Amino acid sequence: MDDSEALDLLRAAIGDAEGEVWADLGAGGGTFTRALAALVGTRGQVVAVDADERALAGLMRWAELAKGGPEIVIVSADIAKPFALPIVDGVVMANVLHFMHDPAAVLGRIAGRLRPGGRLVLIEYEGRRPSPWVPYPVSFERFAELAAGAGLTPPRIAATRPSAFGGEMYVAVARTGEPMTEG
Repeated sequence: MDDSEALDLLRAAIGDAEGEVWADLGAGGGTFTRALAALVGTRGQVVAVDADERALAGLMRWAELAKGGPEIVIVSADIAKPFALPIVDGVVMANVLHFMHDPAAVLGRIAGRLRPGGRLVLIEYEGRRPSPWVPYPVSFERFAELAAGAGLTPPRIAATRPSAFGGEMYVAVARTGEPMTEG
């Protein structure tokens, strides 16, 4: 997937994110980090988290060259384990949750780091069987169960697209509870 495709998918899921703080969990080479940077604008911040030091080094080089954009914070961490994540407006997990042996625990920790009304955007394969490349598939139906367990709203599908590896990918959004209003 190239940067413009990632941006289109996130735009469909997120809409306006100008000035917000977002995290890309399992950032890898940074395709979705770069897309988030475009969406949050110069006043926003993107926290890119991955355990792959080489991938993070590449992201760091890109961030240094992309002066004038949002602040990019690089964090080396395994998202399957507890790690320090600031409170954020949103989280993107693209092709990551299917590697988590305990996705309920991971989503529970992440949901706790979202602001009220915060969004969790999940990009996963629909209808996949377990394989070495997708060991723990997360269908949309499974994501709905996991989201409920994490205290998130029922997710909605914002976009779908054919996968380069066969089948289809979905982009789904779930939220934390809306902020309380006085009155």
